[in-house]
Amino acid sequence: MLNFLRQPATLFMTDTKKNPADMQPGDDAAWMELALEQARLAALAGEVPVGALVIRQGEIIGQGHNRNLLDNDPTAHAEIVALRQAAARVGNHRLIGCTMVATIEPCSMCAGALIHARIARLVYGASDPKAGAAGSTVQVINHPSLNHRMEVTAGVLADKCSEILQQFFRRKRQQTSR
Repeated sequence: MLNFLRQPATLFMTDTKKNPADMQPGDDAAWMELALEQARLAALAGEVPVGALVIRQGEIIGQGHNRNLLDNDPTAHAEIVALRQAAARVGNHRLIGCTMVATIEPCSMCAGALIHARIARLVYGASDPKAGAAGSTVQVINHPSLNHRMEVTAGVLADKCSEILQQFFRRKRQQTSR
């Protein structure tokens, strides 16, 4: 196992502000490519390859990848890791005006955390027909009984986001069958 992967996710925050000419806040595909980089880090660590970013005013203020196995933490999903980092960076548990970019549709736990953080916008790649909480399986995001609403953009680079997951599980099945 590579030792650098055992380090906290904050060590992966190298270039958090991209050239504004190259990366506009509305460029969802460019942000998703960066979230996919986080997903690749998860795959290298043997984790389910999911990556997430928290963006505020065109700057990454939190990023993460799945770390459940690395941290022995069932809550260490990419979205939670990114939210924790962003909240620590801004000094507030409310991330008003921020966008979450995730490679897969958030689960119920992550969707609840996005709501509590008051995330303004969710951008995700692949839908999750088994655990998605933005409408695929359950509707936690923008549930009519909740007072917080967020804009949702689904399917950004969905094929790339799905492919990294499919490759990971294909390799897992091949390893198991040997």
